[in-house]
Amino acid sequence: MIGRLNHVAIAVPDLVSGTKVYEQTLGANVSKPQALPEHGVTVVFVELPNTKIELLEVLGEESPIAPFIEKNPSGGIHHVCYEVEDIIVARDRMISEGARVLGDGEPKIGAHGKPVLFLHPKDFCGTLVELEQV
Repeated sequence: MIGRLNHVAIAVPDLVSGTKVYEQTLGANVSKPQALPEHGVTVVFVELPNTKIELLEVLGEESPIAPFIEKNPSGGIHHVCYEVEDIIVARDRMISEGARVLGDGEPKIGAHGKPVLFLHPKDFCGTLVELEQV
């Protein structure tokens, strides 16, 4: 059911510093920052030949990654994102298998302009999973 790995998301305390590491130290191409107030984050994408790295920074007091940064002040891997052909079919299958969909269970539009859902880390080996319809 899941397709390819779309991206690995890394929460960072400072997006400018994180971007600098990937651009200057690693020589990667990094997108311009994109504020996503509905998700409580500002993001950039590091383009790799086979996938992307998403750097996430807290945006606003209600940011869902704020507790993660509080526990991990240097940042760290926040979630992995897998592609699915149909987000509703994937959601319904996850629920039928006993997985918990976070939020209200309805897809939201993600940073790529496509529907996304998040799945509870306790149901996926301690890893927060994002599904993105492609």
